[in-house]
Amino acid sequence: MQKRARTLLVWLHVVTSVGWLSQAVALLALVLYGMKTSDVKAFEMARVLDHQVLAIMANTSAFTGMALSATTPWGWFRHWWVLAKFGITVSQLYIGIFILSDNLQAATEGRVTAWMPVGTGLMVGAIAFQTWLSVAKPWGRTPWADPKIKVPTASATTFVLALAIPAGDFAISLWTGRPMPFLMLITVVAYSIRRAAKGRSRSSGASGRGNAAGPVRRDAAAPSPR
Repeated sequence: MQKRARTLLVWLHVVTSVGWLSQAVALLALVLYGMKTSDVKAFEMARVLDHQVLAIMANTSAFTGMALSATTPWGWFRHWWVLAKFGITVSQLYIGIFILSDNLQAATEGRVTAWMPVGTGLMVGAIAFQTWLSVAKPWGRTPWADPKIKVPTASATTFVLALAIPAGDFAISLWTGRPMPFLMLITVVAYSIRRAAKGRSRSSGASGRGNAAGPVRRDAAAPSPR
């Protein structure tokens, strides 16, 4: 059950990541067309695409990626490639929510900025680079990864909840008319605090070799979260 639930979460992450990339490419095409023809309808279509489709794909892709890292031995800060994806994802969400969306709204009102195609193109490039990171997994472990501590994979219940939370946020977005990762954000923060507390407990246990917990095990190979 645990393996099946984790596989479904990986599948959801891949599907929404591909959706995020394809919608970003479509958004770039609409922005470039609107700037070339001065057609406000192109920016209106881009705004709808960003608000109704791309935002949901981006939020779900980001959440499932973070959930897979947090619920498997990969962690968020144990490997450089995961940490790089984490930083790029947070930056993309901030720029998309607080900068790009506002600029698209302004463009529908005739206030077009030349930075829109630049920002959208960077989004496409960043997602493509993250895809390469997931495949290549470069650079090894970070200095914060203790090889003496084996981080366990989460339970099947945790993976099932991770699958259900995006559906809950989608329902909330339909009700409010605005796609916001409300439940996803709460879950990521709460789970990271809980996992950090468990990590400190494991670290304290590992520091006392030969205690009742038994010998310290070397870090085993982790299942890929991507």
